[in-house]
Amino acid sequence: MPTLLNIHPTDSLEIRQIINSDSPLAEMIIQGRYEDIINKVLTWLISFGGKLLIAIAIFLIGRWIIKRVVKLENKIFRKVSWEPALKGFLMNLTKIALYVTLFMLIINFVGTKTISLAALIASAGLAIGLAVKDNLANFAGGVMLLFNKPFKSGDYIQAQGLEGIVKTVAILYTILNTPDNKVIYIPNGPLSTGNIVNFTTQEMRRLDAVARVEFGTPVSLVKETLMGLIKNHDKILLDPAPVVRMTGISDTSVDFQLRVWTKVENFWEVNFWLNEAIYTEFNNKGIGMPHTRMVINTPNNV
Repeated sequence: MPTLLNIHPTDSLEIRQIINSDSPLAEMIIQGRYEDIINKVLTWLISFGGKLLIAIAIFLIGRWIIKRVVKLENKIFRKVSWEPALKGFLMNLTKIALYVTLFMLIINFVGTKTISLAALIASAGLAIGLAVKDNLANFAGGVMLLFNKPFKSGDYIQAQGLEGIVKTVAILYTILNTPDNKVIYIPNGPLSTGNIVNFTTQEMRRLDAVARVEFGTPVSLVKETLMGLIKNHDKILLDPAPVVRMTGISDTSVDFQLRVWTKVENFWEVNFWLNEAIYTEFNNKGIGMPHTRMVINTPNNV
């Protein structure tokens, strides 16, 4: 039969002759080698199987502990007045970190080199990071917004040339609902580094309006008329005191400015009412309002 074993050159001639022959002794030696291999394989399988069972047990116990930690974290978050999006983000982050730790412990127990695995994960993370760098910037911006809280759900804001009511502060995007019921998605990256105007954080808001009258109109009459309008509306606050002043003279009119205060939720109602009331009251009292005249010059032969 063919030679199945490698013999070291220092082996004796007799052993070479026995193994290379077809004698029963050679067959027994070969059988013995096979038994050694089988024993080694069985020993490895038993060892690996034991480690696998222990790894499964570690995973089950670790998962049970993670569920208890997340449940405890959820109870703690119910007692703090944080943004729902921030709570959800922190809970997901905690869960991911715990599962990654559990995964590394299991791999380390089984025997895989964690250094090589960490290098592989780092390389994959770098490649993914380069591919989704814009989303990573939005993710970082979302974290900053959730921690700094320049606005919250329900606030009316103006940012990135857009404005509306904040519907949701998500991790990648902030969703606004405009007054005409449009939905706007603003990336959190530029939003967190740009200017944000929040119209809701203060209890009161000042409304500025301009009234223009014709030349020759008495200043006292205009101021008396405007102050009468202001005092007759119950949603215009008298503290801080309203202000009516003449602010300038243009080519076609004398300009007066009104500054009144109202609660934030009444701002638009007062704004629309004040403009209509000024026009109506000026007409009732005969106070003239300027208008632009268009003069068209035409050739004499037309």
